[in-house]
Amino acid sequence: MDFVTAQGNFSGNNMVQGTNFLPNSAIIPSSAPPLSRYENQKRRDWNTFCQYLRNHHPPLSLPHCSGAHVLEFLRYLDQFGKTKVHNQNCPFFGLPNPPAPCPCPLRQAWGSLDALIGRLRAAYEEHGGKPEMNPFGARAVRLFLREVRDFQSKSRGISYEKKRKRSSTNKHKIAVAAAAATLCAGQTNTSNVV
Repeated sequence: MDFVTAQGNFSGNNMVQGTNFLPNSAIIPSSAPPLSRYENQKRRDWNTFCQYLRNHHPPLSLPHCSGAHVLEFLRYLDQFGKTKVHNQNCPFFGLPNPPAPCPCPLRQAWGSLDALIGRLRAAYEEHGGKPEMNPFGARAVRLFLREVRDFQSKSRGISYEKKRKRSSTNKHKIAVAAAAATLCAGQTNTSNVV
């Protein structure tokens, strides 16, 4: 999710998706090591949220931000979504690949919102916020994300099951099997040379 802000008052569509606008104060000196993709995204997301707070009516300061403001921000971002989420009365509700277009809205995908909240939660603490006061970790935000996940799962006919981590013994077995297969392939190639 690459949401960054354009300058100006918060009215309508002044938040632009996919631009590289950064305020002059956010320019990183060339002597600093390049940031990872995750760190760049976290910085852009943080700047976007701070811009949202500044443009809020009335403007909000970060210490006065609550889980309710985070939910308001997430609902605002929905207008930039690219994921078709079928309404319950849509004939394609629950179909992963609908056969025809429908007027259902485009929304932010649950995975994008979940990742965004994770980055903002980390950025909040990096900017001096106390973990117990973090609005991105508020119970209301967690419940909202769970509801979005469950509804989108039903709406799109997609399961959002947690991926199981392979145990270290399974990884070892896979590595041994791959090495054995490579070794066997190497032996058959050398026997054909003779």
